[in-house]
Amino acid sequence: MEVLLGVCVVLLAEVCAAGGAVGAAEYRGFPANGTDQSSAPLTGLRRPENVSTVDSLNTRYVLRWDWPHESAVGQNVTFTAQYISERLFQKPRHEKHWISVCVDVLEHRCDFTGAQLHYLALYRLRVRANTPQQSSGWVQIRFCPDKHAALGPPSSVRLTSIKGHLEINITDPLTSTNQSMKTLLDNNLSYLIQCWRRSEEPQKAEVLQTENNIVMLSGLDRKTWYCVRVQSRYDFYNKTSVFSDTHCTRTGGQMSYWQLFLCFLVSLLLCFLLVLLLSFCFYKMFTLLKSTFCPAVHLPDHIQELWSSGCRAPQLLAPESPESVCEPLVMACTELDAALVNTEDQDFSTHSRHGSGDSGVYSTEEDSSTDEAQRREA
Repeated sequence: MEVLLGVCVVLLAEVCAAGGAVGAAEYRGFPANGTDQSSAPLTGLRRPENVSTVDSLNTRYVLRWDWPHESAVGQNVTFTAQYISERLFQKPRHEKHWISVCVDVLEHRCDFTGAQLHYLALYRLRVRANTPQQSSGWVQIRFCPDKHAALGPPSSVRLTSIKGHLEINITDPLTSTNQSMKTLLDNNLSYLIQCWRRSEEPQKAEVLQTENNIVMLSGLDRKTWYCVRVQSRYDFYNKTSVFSDTHCTRTGGQMSYWQLFLCFLVSLLLCFLLVLLLSFCFYKMFTLLKSTFCPAVHLPDHIQELWSSGCRAPQLLAPESPESVCEPLVMACTELDAALVNTEDQDFSTHSRHGSGDSGVYSTEEDSSTDEAQRREA
């Protein structure tokens, strides 16, 4: 009877502990379906407490729990965490489908990010305590990333002033694999934008909700500092993120007349200098081309005299003859005239020896020939 009574007391303590763990999980927004005691031995090792996934953000899932250290003084306590999909959990023999993520770890946390849990699926997570001699019962919770994981703010916000307007460029929150959260949420992700003057409080900010990643804010005062911060929203489960970092910039203003005139003068001066530089470069290039293809080389004096003379067929002088080309032609003509004179003299002497009695005729012919010879010699 005493042994039976002791067993009943132990069973009652286990059931109470399981009920407390389940109640804590449900209270934190992670509904549980009781603890799995089919493989848990009946020992005095207590289960982990306050099991939750409060550190889950986007697709980064971290399971946390508490452990009463005074219940296992002097024992080396480790923890094991596992998961299974809700579909496999409904099968009769689901125990073999549990997948271990953390085995015999000392920390009171287990990172399930590497398990690549589907964002829209439903899972069961469980954890237990271990010692070299025994193990506690499992404490399990239901976990749906789409419902229970927190939503992060935009990964980046860029603020640019364009002609008196503010352009806000928003980058979607990213998953653990640098994928846009908007694709996982079927484009149901929106943004809440707060804009206010830097001199005012954020509580007086103007609020704008949009689904676009690029937003243009108009109707703002010129030359005024404005600040902007953005929040992510998922209306299906009414989830909102924390606000992003605050970004401030100054809007532009219209230029005055003297500024416009100064800009005109500067631009005119730059254009003049540019034209002057191009002209100088063109002149230097033209001079270089002219000196290359048309060099300024003067002909020798004797060649210039040859071109200036009336000779139509100039010839180059031989290296050993310094005389001009026309002089040999004159000499050749002179020799020819001398030969012709000698021939006529011979003919005249012959006629004089063989002449008839008509001396008047021969005398006349002789005088004419003599005058002709003198003219040619002259």
